[in-house]
Amino acid sequence: MASDSKPSVPLTLPVLPLDDEVVLPGMVVPLDLSDNDVRAAVEAAQAAARPGGGKPRVLLVPRVDGTYAGTGVLGTVEQVGRLSDGDPGALIRGLGRVRIGAGTTGPGAALWVEGGTVEETLPEPLPGQVTDLIKEYKALATSWLKKRGAWQVVDRVQQIDGVGALADNSGYSPFLTVEQKVALLETADPVARLKLATAQLREHLAEQDVAETIAKDVQEGVDKQQREFLLRRQLEAVRKELRDLNGEAEGDESDDYRARVEAADLPEKVREAALKEVEKLERSSDQSPEGSWIRTWLDTVLELPWNERTEDRYDIRGARAVLDAEHAGLDDVKERITEYLAVRKRRAERGLGVVGGRRGGAVLALVGPPGVGKTSLGESVAHAMGREFVRVALGGVRDEAEIRGHRRTYVGALPGRIVRAVKEAGSMNPVVLLDEIDKVGSDFRGDPAAALLEVLDPAQNHTFRDHYLEVELDLSDVVFLATANVLEAIPEALLDRMELVRLDGYTEDEKVVIARDHLLPRQLERAGLEPGEVVLEDASLRRLAGEYTREAGVRTLERALSRLLRKVAAQHELGDRELPFAVGPDDLRELIGRPHHVPESAQDPAERRTAVPGVATGLAVTGAGGDVLFVEASLADPETGAAGLTLTGQLGDVMKESAQIALSFLRSHGAELELPVTGLKDRGVHIHFPAGAVPKDGPSAGVTMTTALASLLSGRLVRTDVAMNGEVSLTGRVLPIGGVKQKLLAAHRAGITTVVIPKRNEADLDDVPAEILEKLEVHPVTDVRQVLEIALAPAAVPVGAAAA
Repeated sequence: MASDSKPSVPLTLPVLPLDDEVVLPGMVVPLDLSDNDVRAAVEAAQAAARPGGGKPRVLLVPRVDGTYAGTGVLGTVEQVGRLSDGDPGALIRGLGRVRIGAGTTGPGAALWVEGGTVEETLPEPLPGQVTDLIKEYKALATSWLKKRGAWQVVDRVQQIDGVGALADNSGYSPFLTVEQKVALLETADPVARLKLATAQLREHLAEQDVAETIAKDVQEGVDKQQREFLLRRQLEAVRKELRDLNGEAEGDESDDYRARVEAADLPEKVREAALKEVEKLERSSDQSPEGSWIRTWLDTVLELPWNERTEDRYDIRGARAVLDAEHAGLDDVKERITEYLAVRKRRAERGLGVVGGRRGGAVLALVGPPGVGKTSLGESVAHAMGREFVRVALGGVRDEAEIRGHRRTYVGALPGRIVRAVKEAGSMNPVVLLDEIDKVGSDFRGDPAAALLEVLDPAQNHTFRDHYLEVELDLSDVVFLATANVLEAIPEALLDRMELVRLDGYTEDEKVVIARDHLLPRQLERAGLEPGEVVLEDASLRRLAGEYTREAGVRTLERALSRLLRKVAAQHELGDRELPFAVGPDDLRELIGRPHHVPESAQDPAERRTAVPGVATGLAVTGAGGDVLFVEASLADPETGAAGLTLTGQLGDVMKESAQIALSFLRSHGAELELPVTGLKDRGVHIHFPAGAVPKDGPSAGVTMTTALASLLSGRLVRTDVAMNGEVSLTGRVLPIGGVKQKLLAAHRAGITTVVIPKRNEADLDDVPAEILEKLEVHPVTDVRQVLEIALAPAAVPVGAAAA
């Protein structure tokens, strides 16, 4: 397709400026003559019109921000009269485009310019693309006009055939801006102008579709809200009618919460915080998720026993009697609880119950091996004090929010375990047992042990803040008991806030009492036996504790009792056993099999571990309490050439260094000790710790390794009834170690009668039960030479033969 536009003979016309408006050819518009520029142009056109020469003509030029466009429209003044509002006006018809030239003079006050009309030509017939463009424009215009209900205009648009006239018809579109209309005016090519008009119309329809979609969605949402509002109003009306029928008082949920808060016995700051939340609840809508959060928070606050406290039992003798009746041994804990009650009683008598906002709570850490009664002791403490008891299991807890609570913004938020424990207890001064505090872990969710610092600090816990509650909670009157198996696993900062009480295990006599008074009655009941139907003599219980179980606690002992009673009950049901039945020591093997732990002293001399030179008995502390540790040493054949020191038994670095020190001491002092150490230079030394799958570390086996090597070199056996412990130095000094009480208890359980300990640990013997010390011969030493004199038996073979 080709099109062309060419200017004709110049015209001289008065300019009629149009502010913020554009008139295209073919348009008929009314103009207000009250505007000076419009009136001047119309009057100038009328004055210049010749009689019989046709209608007055003006040049309609858009004026945008004071700037005239380069193209105008030749218009004729069709009529001058009054507009619908009564103001003077003129009806102007646009005829064709005019290129504006230079200004000139003319009659009247109007601006006159020279210009030339622009003629538009199109080839015949129209190309197919132009025909398609015309159809598209008419379809878009028809769609837009139908949406506006302008059905008469639809017919008019469909009747327009000219390309330029069709494009100029879009000048009537109210959605086009002045800039868009000026662009149409200045586009001389009719096809290009129609493409521009089509694009403008298509863009407007797309925007209109989006706007209609949004409006529809908004309307649907509004309709849904209005419907929900109407239904809720109807529901409230139905509820009101039901309340009237049942005679119930009128009031909504927020009013109910406000009444509950005002009636509750809350601290002043807690009451203020609760009332603020009630106000938020009253302002929130029923469908707001914040409302459910507030209601859950208010329920939690109202359920806490803010001012509820149990009266402590100040019968000190009675409390101690309860502790003695429920637990044998554990004198340290009993004394500490007795002291706590005595001090509280005296403070209460002198009006010192609350000082500086804090009460006299206690934080005790019960550290000891499994099965010694740490957990059950918490219930006995609560029973003796007359308080509520709550157990909080911390084993495996890795989330800090478990202690401090979650923020309320999280879905499913809850207060921490401490707040839940107080809520469960129903009082602000319960006994809270933090069980297995040494097994608290940490990961990306935080460190729960760090969150416990404030909880267990007596100087801070009277203003403890849970993240969920966000109000102060007074924990200063709570008695916290923390239990742990391994002291080293508790962070130092946390341990510093607690008073440490060690439970090192029970003596054999204490185990007999515990089994007779506590374990046996409980297991008889679980086995369905009456107390007198099965009787265990003390000798039987002692043998159970000494030979069938070897532990610091009594759990395995209780399992052995349970197994024995089940066996008796089954035999009775089968008709093989008559009841009542007294179980003697000799009956144990028949009922539950052979003993598992036979003391070295009770074994045949040839079967004892120390029956050969180079084996010594040491003592160690594990997570399960004290234990006996054997050390074996051997020399390699000089022909193998394997010189040096070999260590086996899964040893730690400290224990390996102790072995090096023991070997160095013997090499440097062998002549003094009359030991043939010259051969050590060419022969390999191997030291082994049996139970190789169990990790071992620490310096306290130094004297044991020195004794084993000295026994090997001298050929003298280590006494079977002797066990030793102590760190050794390069000069032969015996240095102090830890866990003396646990190690002596383990030695007693293993049938050891003589124990060697460092002289500087002699003060630790005060913690060892007197009945144990009576059965043990304890030798405090300062030098390894003293250890060798006590531990080594007289030489059975010549020294030279042993070293060969």
